Amino acid sequence: MNTQTILQQIVLGEDSTRQFKADVTNGESLASEIVAFANSEGGTILIGVADDGTLPGLTLQDVTRINQLIGNVSSQQVRSPIAVTTENIALENERLVIVLTVPKGIDKPYFDKNGVIWLKTGADKRRVNSKEELRRLFQLSDQFHGDELPTKAGLDKLDTLLFREFLRDHYKHEYPKSEADLLRLLQNMNLATGSGALNLAGVLMFAERPEWIAPQFVVKAIRYPGNKIHPADYIDTEDFAGPLQKIFDDAMGFIMRNLHKLQAGRGVNAPGQPEIPESVFEELLVNALVHRDYLVSAPIRLFVFDNRIEIISPGHLPNNLTIEKMRAGNSNIRNPVLVSYVAKGLLPYHGLGSGIQRALELWADIDFKNDFEGCLFTAIVNRKKIDELNILTPRALLGRSAQILQEVPDRIIEHIRNKPDISVPELAYLTGATERTINRVLPKLVEDGIIRRNNSSDSDGWDIVK
Repeated sequence: MNTQTILQQIVLGEDSTRQFKADVTNGESLASEIVAFANSEGGTILIGVADDGTLPGLTLQDVTRINQLIGNVSSQQVRSPIAVTTENIALENERLVIVLTVPKGIDKPYFDKNGVIWLKTGADKRRVNSKEELRRLFQLSDQFHGDELPTKAGLDKLDTLLFREFLRDHYKHEYPKSEADLLRLLQNMNLATGSGALNLAGVLMFAERPEWIAPQFVVKAIRYPGNKIHPADYIDTEDFAGPLQKIFDDAMGFIMRNLHKLQAGRGVNAPGQPEIPESVFEELLVNALVHRDYLVSAPIRLFVFDNRIEIISPGHLPNNLTIEKMRAGNSNIRNPVLVSYVAKGLLPYHGLGSGIQRALELWADIDFKNDFEGCLFTAIVNRKKIDELNILTPRALLGRSAQILQEVPDRIIEHIRNKPDISVPELAYLTGATERTINRVLPKLVEDGIIRRNNSSDSDGWDIVK
C-alpha cells in the first residue's frame, strides 16, 4: 500500500471492513476493534487517519509505541491470539500511517480479555448479547450447526412408521426392539442428543408432528393476483407442516397447481406440461429446506405472482459464499446432518453445489437476492408473459382431472399389489391425485371389500382382498 492507495481508502470512508484512528493509546479499546473484525469478515485499521478523513499522521516515536502495543494486544488481550499484520506508510509531510490488517478469524468466536465478544455493525461495533448470535458464530467456525440444536422432544415424538420405513429402505436395518437400543441408534445417526432428546434434524425429518415442536420451521405459501404483495387479497394460500419430505411434497403441489399448463402439441386428454419445468422448483425448494439458516426462527415463504415465483429462505449466504460463486457451483454446508440424510434419497437431492446449476440449465431466467441486512436469501423464478404461452384450455384441464379421478381406484390397487406397505404420499405421487383424494378413496375401497389393512407385520400395509 502507498500514499495514493491510502488517500483512495480515506475517500471511501469508514465501513464494516475499514476503520480510521488518529492515534491508539488504549489497549482494551484496540482489542475490542481487533476482536470485532476477526469475528466478522476481517478488515483494516488505518492509524494516523482522523475520523473526518484528515491525515494528521504519526511520528516515528508514535509508530514504535503503537506497533509494540499492537503486538501486546493481539497476543495477550485477545482470545484466541490473532496474527495481525502491520505496514508503515510514509506521507509527504514526513509523518507515517500504520495499516493494521486483521484477518477473518478461523477460530471464532474471539473474546477480549474481559470475555466480551464483539461484532462489526457497519462502521461501528457491538457486543454479542444473545444466544442466537453466539450460536451463529459457532456455526460459522464449523463448531456448531443449526440442525444439531437440541429440542425438548423425547423419543415418544418419533414417527415410528416413518422411521421404520427409512431404516428398512436405506439401511436394511430392523427397527430397534427396546427404547435404549432406539436411543443409541438415533445418537449414532446424529439425530438425538446425549441427554436423550431428538435434535432439530431428527425432529424435522422423523418426528410425527414437527410443527408442534418447532412451529416456526414451516413453509407459508401465497398466490397473489398481479405482481405485488397484497395485505388481504390473494387467490390461494396454505401453510405446509409435517416432516421435511411432506413439506416438500405439499409445497411442490402448491407451486404446480398455480402454474399454467401448456398444450405442447398433445391431445386434450394428455396431461399438460407446466410452463416451467417441475425440476426447477425441486432443486430450489430442496435448496431452501436443506440450506436455510435454522438459527433464524422464521418460516420459508413461497410467493406466486403473475410474473414470477419467489422462494424466500431465512438466512443470507453463509461465510464468503456469493451469488456468483453459487452460480458457479460452489456451496457451503450449513446443516450437515440434513444434507447427509437428504442425499440418501429423503428428498430429490443431486449433490452439493449442483442444484442451483441444474435449475439454471433448465430455466435460465432465475434471479437471486442475498440480503445481509434482512438475513434472507431469495430465489426468483421469472415467468413468461401469458400471451407467449400455449396454455391448455380450462375445458381440457377439466377433462384431464376427471380422467385422473376415474382412474385413481384402479391405480391405487395396482400400486398396493406391487408394494403392500406403500404410503399415502407415494400413492398421491404415483397416481397424480392429491393426498386428500387418496385418503378419501382408500376407505371406500376398504368398505367395498377390495383391500384391507394388514397389521400383522412389523410395518403396516395393505392386502388385496379381490
